[in-house]
Amino acid sequence: MSVQGIDQLLGELKAMSSLAAGQQPAAAPAADTPDFADLLKSSLDQVNQMQQESQAQQAAFQAGDPQADLQEVMVSLQKASLSFQTMVQVRNKLVSAYQEIMNMQV
Repeated sequence: MSVQGIDQLLGELKAMSSLAAGQQPAAAPAADTPDFADLLKSSLDQVNQMQQESQAQQAAFQAGDPQADLQEVMVSLQKASLSFQTMVQVRNKLVSAYQEIMNMQV
């Protein structure tokens, strides 16, 4: 029997035990839940992508590209700025939470 089969059997036994005791069985954690680090990295990648696209549009407008519209350039600059400011605020909250946890007495 594989390890996965043993884990599944153990989970079923725990669920049956909970039902027998008159309790609701605990939900099994989803196997495909994303990791916090992966979510953070993808968010940083999105902010970076917005910054690069904004800089590319700005450079095209400055070079006199007839396809570059001033309104689109300004909107992309504002979107990039807002996404960066949001990322900084999230970082500040994470640092604050980390410091609070580190100051807890165990």
